[in-house]
Amino acid sequence: MISYLEGNIILKKDKFVIVQVGGIGYKVFLSSQTLLKVAEKTDNIKLFCFHNVKEEASDLYGFLTYDELDFFELLMDIRGVGPKSALDIAALGSLEKIKDRILSQDEKIFEGIPGIGAKKAMTIILELTGKIKMLSSLKSKKPKDDAESALTQLGFSSQQAQEALRSVPPNIKNVEERIKIALKSLGKV
Repeated sequence: MISYLEGNIILKKDKFVIVQVGGIGYKVFLSSQTLLKVAEKTDNIKLFCFHNVKEEASDLYGFLTYDELDFFELLMDIRGVGPKSALDIAALGSLEKIKDRILSQDEKIFEGIPGIGAKKAMTIILELTGKIKMLSSLKSKKPKDDAESALTQLGFSSQQAQEALRSVPPNIKNVEERIKIALKSLGKV
Protein backbone atom coordinates (compact mmCIF):
# COMPACT_ATOMS: atom_id res chain seq x y z
CA MET A 1 0.00 0.00 0.00
CA ILE A 2 1.19 3.49 -0.81
CA SER A 3 0.85 5.74 2.24
CA TYR A 4 3.24 8.62 1.49
CA LEU A 5 4.70 10.29 -1.59
CA GLU A 6 7.38 12.92 -1.95
CA GLY A 7 8.13 14.27 -5.39
CA ASN A 8 7.37 16.94 -7.98
CA ILE A 9 4.00 17.88 -9.42
CA ILE A 10 4.32 17.62 -13.17
CA LEU A 11 0.62 18.07 -14.00
CA LYS A 12 -2.32 19.65 -12.16
CA LYS A 13 -5.95 19.16 -13.19
CA ASP A 14 -9.36 19.96 -11.63
CA LYS A 15 -9.47 16.94 -9.31
CA PHE A 16 -5.98 15.47 -9.26
CA VAL A 17 -2.26 16.00 -9.69
CA ILE A 18 0.42 13.79 -11.16
CA VAL A 19 3.35 13.48 -8.77
CA GLN A 20 6.63 12.27 -10.22
CA VAL A 21 8.59 10.13 -7.76
CA GLY A 22 11.79 8.49 -8.97
CA GLY A 23 10.77 8.63 -12.62
CA ILE A 24 7.26 7.23 -11.99
CA GLY A 25 4.13 9.40 -12.15
CA TYR A 26 1.36 8.81 -9.59
CA LYS A 27 -2.15 10.18 -10.15
CA VAL A 28 -3.28 11.51 -6.78
CA PHE A 29 -6.80 12.84 -6.18
CA LEU A 30 -6.87 15.93 -3.94
CA SER A 31 -9.70 17.89 -2.36
CA SER A 32 -10.52 21.22 -4.00
CA GLN A 33 -9.18 22.94 -0.88
CA THR A 34 -5.82 21.16 -1.18
CA LEU A 35 -5.65 21.83 -4.93
CA LEU A 36 -5.90 25.56 -4.22
CA LYS A 37 -2.90 25.31 -1.90
CA VAL A 38 -0.53 23.63 -4.37
CA ALA A 39 1.08 25.40 -7.32
CA GLU A 40 0.82 24.21 -10.93
CA LYS A 41 4.39 22.90 -10.94
CA THR A 42 5.57 22.20 -7.41
CA ASP A 43 8.96 20.80 -6.55
CA ASN A 44 9.22 18.54 -3.54
CA ILE A 45 5.60 18.14 -2.46
CA LYS A 46 4.90 15.76 0.41
CA LEU A 47 1.56 13.95 0.50
CA PHE A 48 0.09 11.48 2.96
CA CYS A 49 -1.95 9.04 0.91
CA PHE A 50 -4.92 6.74 1.14
CA HIS A 51 -4.57 3.90 -1.35
CA ASN A 52 -8.03 2.70 -2.33
CA VAL A 53 -7.74 -0.69 -4.04
CA LYS A 54 -10.87 -2.09 -5.66
CA GLU A 55 -11.52 -4.81 -8.18
CA GLU A 56 -11.76 -2.34 -11.05
CA ALA A 57 -9.39 0.43 -9.89
CA SER A 58 -6.50 1.45 -7.67
CA ASP A 59 -6.77 5.13 -6.67
CA LEU A 60 -4.61 7.39 -4.51
CA TYR A 61 -6.06 10.22 -2.41
CA GLY A 62 -3.57 12.77 -1.10
CA PHE A 63 -3.43 15.04 1.96
CA LEU A 64 -0.96 17.67 3.10
CA THR A 65 -1.12 16.59 6.77
CA TYR A 66 -1.55 13.30 8.55
CA ASP A 67 -4.53 14.71 10.50
CA GLU A 68 -6.38 15.31 7.22
CA LEU A 69 -5.69 11.71 6.19
CA ASP A 70 -6.85 10.48 9.59
CA PHE A 71 -10.14 12.39 9.25
CA PHE A 72 -10.62 11.05 5.71
CA GLU A 73 -10.18 7.49 7.03
CA LEU A 74 -12.78 8.19 9.76
CA LEU A 75 -15.19 9.26 7.02
CA MET A 76 -14.41 6.13 4.99
CA ASP A 77 -15.45 3.96 7.96
CA ILE A 78 -19.01 5.27 7.70
CA ARG A 79 -21.29 3.00 5.72
CA GLY A 80 -22.37 4.64 2.48
CA VAL A 81 -19.51 7.17 2.36
CA GLY A 82 -17.07 6.46 -0.43
CA PRO A 83 -13.73 8.10 -1.17
CA LYS A 84 -15.15 10.75 -3.52
CA SER A 85 -17.76 11.87 -0.93
CA ALA A 86 -15.13 11.77 1.82
CA LEU A 87 -12.84 13.96 -0.30
CA ASP A 88 -15.72 16.41 -0.91
CA ILE A 89 -16.38 16.55 2.84
CA ALA A 90 -12.68 17.12 3.51
CA ALA A 91 -12.84 20.11 1.13
CA LEU A 92 -15.48 21.89 3.22
CA GLY A 93 -12.90 23.86 5.18
CA SER A 94 -10.29 23.45 7.84
CA LEU A 95 -10.31 20.22 9.82
CA GLU A 96 -11.16 22.05 13.07
CA LYS A 97 -14.00 23.98 11.40
CA ILE A 98 -15.52 20.77 10.04
CA LYS A 99 -15.23 19.02 13.42
CA ASP A 100 -16.83 21.99 15.19
CA ARG A 101 -19.77 22.04 12.78
CA ILE A 102 -20.25 18.28 13.13
CA LEU A 103 -20.14 18.47 16.94
CA SER A 104 -22.75 21.25 16.81
CA GLN A 105 -25.00 18.92 14.73
CA ASP A 106 -25.02 21.31 11.73
CA GLU A 107 -26.55 19.13 9.02
CA LYS A 108 -26.31 21.98 6.48
CA ILE A 109 -22.56 21.39 6.35
CA PHE A 110 -23.06 18.73 3.66
CA GLU A 111 -25.36 20.75 1.38
CA GLY A 112 -24.19 20.64 -2.20
CA ILE A 113 -22.22 17.40 -1.91
CA PRO A 114 -23.55 14.94 -4.49
CA GLY A 115 -25.08 11.81 -2.99
CA ILE A 116 -25.46 13.20 0.53
CA GLY A 117 -29.04 14.05 1.38
CA ALA A 118 -30.55 14.97 4.74
CA LYS A 119 -30.80 11.36 5.95
CA LYS A 120 -27.20 10.46 5.09
CA ALA A 121 -26.02 13.80 6.52
CA MET A 122 -27.58 12.94 9.90
CA THR A 123 -26.05 9.44 9.80
CA ILE A 124 -22.61 10.93 9.12
CA ILE A 125 -23.02 13.51 11.87
CA LEU A 126 -24.16 10.91 14.43
CA GLU A 127 -21.32 8.51 13.66
CA LEU A 128 -18.64 11.21 13.49
CA THR A 129 -19.80 12.91 16.69
CA GLY A 130 -19.14 9.71 18.64
CA LYS A 131 -15.81 9.07 16.95
CA ILE A 132 -14.57 12.66 17.37
CA LYS A 133 -15.52 12.68 21.07
CA MET A 134 -13.86 9.30 21.59
CA LEU A 135 -10.64 10.46 19.89
CA SER A 136 -10.64 13.68 21.91
CA SER A 137 -11.00 11.78 25.19
CA LEU A 138 -8.22 9.37 24.21
CA LYS A 139 -5.89 12.29 23.44
CA SER A 140 -6.68 13.95 26.76
CA LYS A 141 -5.97 10.72 28.69
CA LYS A 142 -2.45 10.35 27.32
CA PRO A 143 0.23 10.84 29.97
CA LYS A 144 1.74 14.30 29.85
CA ASP A 145 5.32 13.23 30.51
CA ASP A 146 7.66 10.26 30.59
CA ALA A 147 7.59 9.97 34.39
CA GLU A 148 3.79 9.76 34.42
CA SER A 149 3.91 7.19 31.63
CA ALA A 150 6.42 5.07 33.56
CA LEU A 151 4.30 5.17 36.72
CA THR A 152 1.16 4.13 34.85
CA GLN A 153 3.10 1.27 33.27
CA LEU A 154 4.05 0.16 36.78
CA GLY A 155 0.35 -0.23 37.54
CA PHE A 156 -0.58 3.11 39.11
CA SER A 157 -3.61 4.97 37.83
CA SER A 158 -3.05 8.17 35.91
CA GLN A 159 -4.53 10.12 38.81
CA GLN A 160 -2.20 8.43 41.36
CA ALA A 161 0.80 9.13 39.11
CA GLN A 162 -0.13 12.79 38.71
CA GLU A 163 -0.67 13.25 42.46
CA ALA A 164 2.67 11.57 43.25
CA LEU A 165 4.49 13.71 40.68
CA ARG A 166 3.10 16.86 42.34
CA SER A 167 5.28 15.99 45.35
CA VAL A 168 8.41 16.24 43.18
CA PRO A 169 10.20 19.60 43.52
CA PRO A 170 9.88 21.58 40.27
CA ASN A 171 13.65 22.05 39.98
CA ILE A 172 14.14 18.28 39.44
CA LYS A 173 13.96 17.62 35.70
CA ASN A 174 15.62 14.18 35.46
CA VAL A 175 12.93 11.60 34.70
CA GLU A 176 14.51 8.85 36.81
CA GLU A 177 14.82 11.13 39.85
CA ARG A 178 11.20 12.27 39.43
CA ILE A 179 10.05 8.62 39.33
CA LYS A 180 12.08 7.74 42.46
CA ILE A 181 10.60 10.65 44.44
CA ALA A 182 7.09 9.85 43.20
CA LEU A 183 7.48 6.19 44.18
CA LYS A 184 8.60 7.28 47.69
CA SER A 185 5.48 9.42 48.03
CA LEU A 186 3.40 6.43 46.95
CA GLY A 187 5.16 4.36 49.64
CA LYS A 188 6.67 1.90 47.16
CA VAL A 189 10.39 2.55 47.79
